[in-house]
Amino acid sequence: MLPDGVGGAVTGAFSDWGRAVLDAVLPPLCLGCNEIVSAPGSLCVSCWPGFSFISAPHCACCGTPFVEDLGSGALCAGCLVRRPRYHRARAALVYDDQSRRLVLPFKHGDRTDIARACGGWMARAGADLLGESDLVAPVPLHWRRLFMRRYNQAQLLARIVVRTTARRDLRLAPDLLRRPRWTGSQAGLKAKERRRNVREAFDIHPKWQPQVAGKVVLLVDDVLTTGATVEACARVLQRAGALRVDVLTLARVVRPAL
Repeated sequence: MLPDGVGGAVTGAFSDWGRAVLDAVLPPLCLGCNEIVSAPGSLCVSCWPGFSFISAPHCACCGTPFVEDLGSGALCAGCLVRRPRYHRARAALVYDDQSRRLVLPFKHGDRTDIARACGGWMARAGADLLGESDLVAPVPLHWRRLFMRRYNQAQLLARIVVRTTARRDLRLAPDLLRRPRWTGSQAGLKAKERRRNVREAFDIHPKWQPQVAGKVVLLVDDVLTTGATVEACARVLQRAGALRVDVLTLARVVRPAL
């Protein structure tokens, strides 16, 4: 038997050696441009400044970034006109040409390795939401979409988000919501059309029904566009007695100011 502390040192040494060998054969590549970087799941110094990470100041409700600080609790024009069904939404990135180079391969190109870095960014962006949540649930895919894609990108992100947080009482509910009705693609639809398209498209898995009442649920998805999908999910959860529904996404569309 090795003395105390020696075993851990030996294990760490072998781990470092294994990583060095792996990096020599398959060096870690930048998520943005595939250039070699120092650590897996990172961005190179050239790509990092091109990504628009969202931080305060932003709308207190939907998380739309503000150009200047409008004070605590300030709402964007959209939320002043029509308050969303969810309580708060936060996102790690602005959805633009640069972040699309991450989202599309992750969503449609089997690049599930991207989830690790993106989930970490989301955990930081949604730290306040995670601190108050009871359940974390991904937005579900219809079984036909899941069959074609073979994985739910929102579920991969939700798993990393929960794993990243220091809270041990935070529960991942991967099948909390179901999507029994096929809605097709939302691409190209306007906000009202999207809301109509996903109306009554979701329900709660019966095994989770008794556990939703009085709980704060955090919905996880890849991109927030108009919010129609997460609002449809929030409506179902609120009917089941959820105390509050928050939303955390990897990226969000930011409309130009009028």
